[in-house]
Amino acid sequence: MTGTAPADLVFTGGPVHTGSPARSRARSVAVRGERIVAVGHDEVRELIGPRTEVVDLGGKLLIPGFQDAHIHPVGGGIEMGQCDLSHAETLPEYRDLIAAYASAHPDEEWITGGGWSMEAFPGGLPTAAELDALVPDRPAYLVNRDHHGAWVNSAALRLAGIDRHTPDPADGRIERDADGEPTGMLQEGAANLVGKLLPAVTREERIAGLLRAQELLHSLGVTAWQDALLGSHANLNDPTDAYLACADDGRLTARVVGALWWDRARGTEQIEELIARREAGTRGRLRSTSVKIMQDGVAENGTAALLGPYLDNCGCQSDNSGISFVPPEDLKKYVTELDAHGFQVHFHALGDRAVREALDAVEAARKANGWTDHRPHLAHLQVVHPDDIGRFRALGATANMQPLWAAHEPQMDELTIPFLGAERAGWQYPFGDLLRAGATLAAGSDWPVSSPDPLEGIHVAVNRMVPEAPEGTPVFLPEQRLSLQDALTAYTAGSAYVNGLDAETGTIAPGYLADLVVLDRDPFAGPAEEIATTRVERTYVGGRRVFG
Repeated sequence: MTGTAPADLVFTGGPVHTGSPARSRARSVAVRGERIVAVGHDEVRELIGPRTEVVDLGGKLLIPGFQDAHIHPVGGGIEMGQCDLSHAETLPEYRDLIAAYASAHPDEEWITGGGWSMEAFPGGLPTAAELDALVPDRPAYLVNRDHHGAWVNSAALRLAGIDRHTPDPADGRIERDADGEPTGMLQEGAANLVGKLLPAVTREERIAGLLRAQELLHSLGVTAWQDALLGSHANLNDPTDAYLACADDGRLTARVVGALWWDRARGTEQIEELIARREAGTRGRLRSTSVKIMQDGVAENGTAALLGPYLDNCGCQSDNSGISFVPPEDLKKYVTELDAHGFQVHFHALGDRAVREALDAVEAARKANGWTDHRPHLAHLQVVHPDDIGRFRALGATANMQPLWAAHEPQMDELTIPFLGAERAGWQYPFGDLLRAGATLAAGSDWPVSSPDPLEGIHVAVNRMVPEAPEGTPVFLPEQRLSLQDALTAYTAGSAYVNGLDAETGTIAPGYLADLVVLDRDPFAGPAEEIATTRVERTYVGGRRVFG
């Protein structure tokens, strides 16, 4: 044990899940100041003094703090204060929520918010007419749950000047009826045609959104995260000023890595700006050391980049293979230069072509620069060609998974599998294959796209089924299930590795920061089907209790 002075905080009575392969279980942990000073059994109690806070675990599990490797907290926190549809599932529920919000906010110039699910609408496509009936008097703009499209009303279309003659932008699509008239659904970059008209979100609103999100995440045991978009894109305001304000005055209690947005309309000339933003955006508990490159869209709207064409409604090959937002040869050049300047690269890569293009870019950087320790990672990984599974380990690219999506849900069965076809549908979210091939796994939520609760994500990673799935729901590709140990490691040590925090967090060991979570039970002692019923009782960051 480190020293004989009394500890400030001692957890005892076990169990403790350390995350260390050498000694995975202990019964007691002592903390002095911000750091863990002892991990063991009854001998740790020797560090209890008259002023030591003692937490009797009594069978509740102590674990390292969860870390989310891909999340949008400020946007999520702002949306919590807008017309929030994320907790509803059906069109009648959406109607009630939208009508109630509009009625309660008669002075708002726009009705904004979102979180609706595509599966609630035929073909995943809501209409302006539906929204007009709820908001007839002013423009409305509601993003869908995955934030790759927006549902707008007729007033918004008129303000933006969108009609049958408006061409689709290069990076998006205006959904149209048989006569070519816009229907009220704007995909990807087309959403910006309306979104650029939205009232600006103020700095104070961004700060409030960050603090609202941080409180929620701490209540779910999240002690650190990587914000997947620091910058302005698709009507999202740059949250950097909110982070810096809270880092400076101590309100930022989480440890945050910021992924600076790569403007895909520009080239390497923006790297000098990114270097300046990295320096200005690294202080306190914020480190803006990553760069986010969005290489493709999503499968549900046909913008995820695939190696072969999507199928159409009849099961025949279409003429659409999705969108690679950055040309592959340019991507290699950009990633190589970013790596040479010390940046981590955080890819959005969802389709198998985007995954391959991202891995090819990492390979080009390795060949040009040697093996740097900047820890590139690929997020989402919905469809991965089998030939690319082994490349993650070979190239040192981390697989950043969003496990909640790896389950049979209506959106998967109605909007994805029929358009991928049987073979590609079997390549979805190959977490088990990646682990067996030696890839490092990290995990995140992509909140507000999906729930920020790590225990729900772990539940799906282990069961390949959402909590409380209807009876008879099949397990989604059961060979890709992870063990509870491996899923928990991805959400702790794996994400700590991606965040560059693995030397001090992600496991429970002497000398490490006391970023710790007390669960209300030991999920290892119960059936896998009940993992999601586990709750967080307390969360600590640097030995300071931030929840519970």
